[in-house]
Amino acid sequence: MTHEMIITEQQGRVGIITFNRPERMNSLHPTMMGEIRAQIDEWNSDHGVGAIVLTGAGRAFCSGADIGGWQRNIEAGEQGEETRRRAEEESWVLLCQRSKPLICAINGASIGAGLTITLPCDVRIASDQARLSMRFVRVGVLPELASTHILAHIVGQGQALELMLSGRIIDSEEAGRIGLVNRVVPHDKLVEQAVAIAQEIAFNPTDSLFAIKKLAWQNLAEGDITTIQGRERAEFAAALARPTFKEAVSAFLEKRQPDFHKR
Repeated sequence: MTHEMIITEQQGRVGIITFNRPERMNSLHPTMMGEIRAQIDEWNSDHGVGAIVLTGAGRAFCSGADIGGWQRNIEAGEQGEETRRRAEEESWVLLCQRSKPLICAINGASIGAGLTITLPCDVRIASDQARLSMRFVRVGVLPELASTHILAHIVGQGQALELMLSGRIIDSEEAGRIGLVNRVVPHDKLVEQAVAIAQEIAFNPTDSLFAIKKLAWQNLAEGDITTIQGRERAEFAAALARPTFKEAVSAFLEKRQPDFHKR
């Protein structure tokens, strides 16, 4: 598939999507997001891909919304057009929830929507050169993509409110300290380490990965322990019936690594 605003490659069972608008610090663009969505869906249907890494070209992961596009919409009296378009497409959050594991390799600036797109992903790895911000309040708008809910679950309500109310930019060290990112790594090792984590995840049974993500999202705000355990029992029973469970048992008894992806 030919792309205009992303670069794709595959390393083993890991697909890599690189946002490729470095001259605009990978600011969000309908074409770029459409290509990202289509590629994720393609790899979600590909037996040979078990996890997906997202990263950016140049000095930014994603600088957020294209403010120039906002200005053009204001001048044309079409500021509601983007809102209408987004309402008609599947939510990014829902796409992330139903996708194979998504690992963000945050290589630089991750600002506003360039940060919120990472929150429903499964793992966030930051370069030691990364800078992150919930910048919305500084440009007269509000956090979106369910970030007012998800961010508090990731870093806690106090940290989330400070980030959202101040709009300040934090460095990767602080992001790691408050748990906004899973870990911080040297810039020149970022993609390599993100791919290594993705490979470790992709080794596991795909159906089990989907089930774990489903349970985690279903139970995110569930307060009833009985309901949570009921969901877990159902998914556990389903896992016992899969060929990958039999392969895991055989591999253990034969003292070898399991092959969960043989056809």
